Amino acid sequence: MPMRRLLTAALSLLLLAAHVAAAELVVGQVAPLSGVLAATGAQMVLGAKICFEHVNATGGIHGAKIRHVVKDDAYKIDETIRLTQEAIERDKAVALIGFAGTANLTELLRRNILQEANIALVAPYTGGEPLRNPFNPSIFHIRAGYADEAEHMIGHLVTLGIRDIGVYYQNDGFGKAGLAGVEAALQRRDLKLVASAPYERNKLDDSVAQAVGAFKTAGVSAIIMISINPTTAAFVKAFRAAGGNAQLFNISVVDPAELVKLAGVENMHGLGISQVVPFPYSPTLPVIREFHKLFARYAPKDAAISYTSFEEFIGAKVLVEGLRRAGPRPTPEKVLRALESLGRHDVGGFQVNFSRDNRIGSKYVEVTVIGRDGKLLR
Repeated sequence: MPMRRLLTAALSLLLLAAHVAAAELVVGQVAPLSGVLAATGAQMVLGAKICFEHVNATGGIHGAKIRHVVKDDAYKIDETIRLTQEAIERDKAVALIGFAGTANLTELLRRNILQEANIALVAPYTGGEPLRNPFNPSIFHIRAGYADEAEHMIGHLVTLGIRDIGVYYQNDGFGKAGLAGVEAALQRRDLKLVASAPYERNKLDDSVAQAVGAFKTAGVSAIIMISINPTTAAFVKAFRAAGGNAQLFNISVVDPAELVKLAGVENMHGLGISQVVPFPYSPTLPVIREFHKLFARYAPKDAAISYTSFEEFIGAKVLVEGLRRAGPRPTPEKVLRALESLGRHDVGGFQVNFSRDNRIGSKYVEVTVIGRDGKLLR
């Protein structure tokens, strides 16, 4: 009898340990919550957060709650590396979501950090081509690439008869990826870039004035900016003050509300911004209606809906489906395999498509414009 009781107790302890092991699923997110990209980073985290909070409030995944571990890398490459290793090794993350920075992620891949951990990173906030080609199995993209955005904008401009085009870009992997996309789109039309001007990452210096001078001298009719909120605002403000009247565009990484706040609607109205997810302000799709409902429930009262938070909400929904398909007590590898088995997956009117040999979930692109009241128009 004592032996039977001992075995029963041991079995109970094993079952208890299995239950405890399934009590939480750690999802790591390294985002720029300070520095030049802080406003964007906060929206990235918020989009994922409201999805995970809703999942937890409605029973979790196979009885396990998601623990959303967020770390601030301040958009610094060394910090991205350190904090990613921390999330994998110390926090035991089963998946990662929503990092920012083409150069940051390129360095993660160069050091084989994701590959060696066999862990999936879902919905990175970058469209850099080096993260897509050559094929990398660790990163699941839900957004179109910068090359796709450039193709869409160049096609729009050429259709309007505009061919004298310049590029203002961040001088790193992010900016150079966008620059290469614009040059390739022009080359497909037997055209060449008229002028280009770089600025240094994490800096606001006299390069803005130099860029304004270069574009005015070249007589460009349109400028495509591969830049983030502060530098976009500084450039547009200076360009308009100098009498520049070229049509201005930016790729999808900027927030129109933040741009208007930084540079004023008098400078920002008319700016075209390419977008890689559907317009989140009108509840025309089931996923947008769901986002509005959960945003009202879980977001801070002073928060506002944005493209960035909506994009990461979609990414979180995709990851949640992968976690469900990975089964109870998933490992990073099981989650990665579940994500690649999604095939064509509809999150509510927006589709992604992943497979064993494809990690480019979507190529959706449209262009929006900041109106005279500061609101974004389709």
